[in-house]
Amino acid sequence: MKTIFSILIWAFLSLNLTAQSAIGWRGINRDGVYHEKNLLKSWKSEGPECLWSVEGIGKGYSTPVVSDGMLFVTGMDEDEKYDVLNAFTLDGKQVYQVKFGAVWHNAFPDTRTTPAVINGKVYVISGIGEVVCLNAKNGEVIWSINGEEKFGVTTSVWGVSESPLVFDNKVIFTPGGFQTTMVALDAATGNTLWTTKTLNDTCSHSSPFIINHNGIKQIVGFSKEYMFGVNPETGEIIWQFNDWDFDISDGMNGVVANTPLYHNGKIFVSNGYEMRSHSLELNESATDVKLLWRNDSLNVHTGGMVLVNGTIFASNWIKNNLGDWVAVDWNTGETLYKTMWEGHSKGSIITADGMLYCYEERQGKVALVNPNREKFDIISEFKIKPGSGGRWAHPSIKDGVLYIRHGDVLSAYKIK
Repeated sequence: MKTIFSILIWAFLSLNLTAQSAIGWRGINRDGVYHEKNLLKSWKSEGPECLWSVEGIGKGYSTPVVSDGMLFVTGMDEDEKYDVLNAFTLDGKQVYQVKFGAVWHNAFPDTRTTPAVINGKVYVISGIGEVVCLNAKNGEVIWSINGEEKFGVTTSVWGVSESPLVFDNKVIFTPGGFQTTMVALDAATGNTLWTTKTLNDTCSHSSPFIINHNGIKQIVGFSKEYMFGVNPETGEIIWQFNDWDFDISDGMNGVVANTPLYHNGKIFVSNGYEMRSHSLELNESATDVKLLWRNDSLNVHTGGMVLVNGTIFASNWIKNNLGDWVAVDWNTGETLYKTMWEGHSKGSIITADGMLYCYEERQGKVALVNPNREKFDIISEFKIKPGSGGRWAHPSIKDGVLYIRHGDVLSAYKIK
């Protein structure tokens, strides 16, 4: 009886958490899980039916987001000077395209922020660190904050890649630098609610997420070198961790791009360039973490990871145009398999209705994969043909439709 009661309480807390959070980066909980049912368990040889495909969304790597009967996706304008927000109807008709900030002006300027949508508003972050709130219906800017001027945004050579975390009327942004590390803005006005102390570190390319551990809400974020936990009410940094078993600031090792996973008091983090994978455990009061295990087989580059039935699935960085696909046990860190997707490379991954959806970045293959702990078990696959540039955008799923982005082209596929 006590166990059942505990499960009900946990479920209530989880629902309460997600109900107040915006729809955006990698689903409602930022873990790559899309809560869809009755999806196809196999596809035709040519792939699922393509409902529509549109060009002109602008170059970018961000994920499309569906909310309140509209689709939102970001990109660059034609002159590649400004980040833009696109809004579409669900049958692929463009409602508007509006500029919201300046693109990153150095290497890989393509727009990266995935919109966060809640209460009729869309929140985005430009490549130079402008945090912007827009009206979802017409794209009008409600407020805009220049993070560089206000908070001293300090970046690496690839600029700001963060997707805003929005919950409890707060917009969370990680400027890094020597003034602060993370800030909370009022979602209605853009006014500063709190700032954390500085960790004297640049911002990472990872997006923060919120957890509920033993009834304690906490924001988990990344700078270049540190993972840390923040009190969402006060902005106090509760704990920080940087025992990565190597100098993360050395060369490419500081490229942190993936949002960690959280489950049952444990946080899993993995990043490319030999950072490898680490599992941390929070203490009961969420005031500290300890290292549980390391795994040397999995260095997730930019494609994220998912947890399905006690198994972590993701792709591994070998070098920038080469990788394999890996399964790791959540509890022990044991590598269950590590295999090449024949003729292809690493890529991004999400999950829905008990299946994996993998989008590899070299040739544009999309695979429907059974989450088998023994092998990379491809059921169906097809190739995304339209678009150009890097295939680093993560797919998304809403109401039985799979959305795939390649550069300035967005396509919708019926998978139900």
